Amino acid sequence: MHMYSVAVAMIVRNEAALIAKCLRSIAPWVDHMLVLDTGSTDDTVHIARRAGARVECFAWVDDFSAARNRALELADADWNVVLDADELVSTGAEVIAQLRGMAPDFVGAIRQDNHFGASASEGFASTWISRVLPRGVRYSGRIHEQPQHQFAVRKLDVHLDHAGYTPAAMVAKDGRNAALLARALSDAPGDGYMLYQLGKDHSVYQRFELAAHYFEQADRALPPGLTIAHDLLLRWLFALKKCHQHPHAIELAQSRMSLWQGSPDYWFTVGDVLLDWACEEPARAAALLPMVESSWLQCLEIGERPDLEGAVQGRGSYLAAKNLAVIYEGLGRLDEARKYRLMATAQGSTHAVQ
Repeated sequence: MHMYSVAVAMIVRNEAALIAKCLRSIAPWVDHMLVLDTGSTDDTVHIARRAGARVECFAWVDDFSAARNRALELADADWNVVLDADELVSTGAEVIAQLRGMAPDFVGAIRQDNHFGASASEGFASTWISRVLPRGVRYSGRIHEQPQHQFAVRKLDVHLDHAGYTPAAMVAKDGRNAALLARALSDAPGDGYMLYQLGKDHSVYQRFELAAHYFEQADRALPPGLTIAHDLLLRWLFALKKCHQHPHAIELAQSRMSLWQGSPDYWFTVGDVLLDWACEEPARAAALLPMVESSWLQCLEIGERPDLEGAVQGRGSYLAAKNLAVIYEGLGRLDEARKYRLMATAQGSTHAVQ
């Protein structure tokens, strides 16, 4: 049987705190690791070499694709696994090793679990990203770069833990991405994907009016049926809530219900918007709270949907149950509150073990 080479291709800068753990998670499963340093001033280069990687240098030109493509060129493998230093392979590394026996005729998508709390126990949102690339595939895009290819995309049972959205990581990135996104939009005005990414950047830094503006523009520019549509809608609804535009948010949610009625994240977000509206306008509470309850019960009926872009762990289980318990306690329905509090504890413990 023909054996194909498998390599890691990374670009890094000042990742001394994380890179060793990343490389250790993948090293036993690949033939070699290529780390392209774009100007570190800490011990990143020495740590990467001690971990077994070949390290080369690249002058940063404010273009992630340029750096990615140079790393892929230098990795020079039949299969290239693209990682960042703030990621590690948590499960499915053996699937990477099995690529040695697979012809490089597809692009592999792997699940990235984005941790957004200070610790892993605080939950994460999942996204599927194309990171296993056959020889010759290259990236385009100054930021939030995407591989360009004509291959079929196959989901692989590989999970990455990603620490890039923790509070400390976001402080370090503040301003950098927005500047690059502005340049990318200058290069390609009206690009829906870049508008979506700019909306995300404004949202994570709590610039919610700008976030809602760019999400609306992105929604108009993007073709229907994209996987990111689910995440875009959830983030847009959240931004509208934070802008106190509750009627607009609910009208938007109702207009997309037929697309996402099987999503616990959709119903969780609808319930969240409705509850915030009820708190802001207590006179509406009697009408809104039954809809909040119904929305979160719907989450539990559906269960978890990690296959959906931007799905947050727990919205189809313990987070919805916990919210229901709080609602029932506030309404004096103590037996129901106790039931859902116990459910939330049990389901949360199950996910923590997993």
